[in-house]
Parts: sequence; structure tokens; C-alpha cells
Amino acid sequence: MLAGPSSVERSERIGAPVTWTLVLLLGVGAYACKFIGLVVIGSRPLPAVVERCLALVPAALISARIVQATFSTGQELVLDARAVGVGAAALAAWRRAPLVVVIILGAAVTAVVRRVS
Repeated sequence: MLAGPSSVERSERIGAPVTWTLVLLLGVGAYACKFIGLVVIGSRPLPAVVERCLALVPAALISARIVQATFSTGQELVLDARAVGVGAAALAAWRRAPLVVVIILGAAVTAVVRRVS
């Protein structure tokens, strides 16, 4: 006799539509905010202070993503070879090395530290 789906299988199926519903609602909300911003601001120029702040947002976001990817695994904070590689790449970038050199140096230092430890 065939058994029906276990409670785990049922809970996974039940959770999936809720997750996609949430993703879709958040996407619609994001586009609604953009649309409202266009309607409210229209063709009026933004103040200079806001323009300067908005110019810094991409750098702040990419920096936050690098830190998150370097110092975490899942829900845990870790300090491993990735941190050493990012440190070496940051030092090379600070010394104005070409971007390709910064990337290769970061990857190579990470690989060497992983191999040694």
C-alpha cells in the first residue's frame, strides 16, 4: 500500500506558495515605490545634498555585500581565508593597482591561505 506524503513534504509544499507570494508582493511594492517617486518628484530637480547621497548608494551597497559575503557563512560569522584575500585585495586597491591585479591577487591569496591551513 502506498503511503501519502509525509508532514514534512506537505509543509514544504505549503510553504512554497507563501514564499513566492511574498516575493511577488515585494516586487510589486518596489515598483510602486519607484512609480510614486516619479509621480511625486516629476521633473523637478533633486536638492544637491540628495544628489550627492544618491551617488554614494551603489558603493555602499557593494561594500556591504562584500563584507557580508566575506565574513559570513549562512547565519554564522566566520573569519577564514576569504578575509585575508579581501584584505590583500583592499590593500592592492588602496595602492592603486589595476582592477585585474586586485581581483587576481585577492583570489590567489585566498587560495594560498586555504591550501596552507
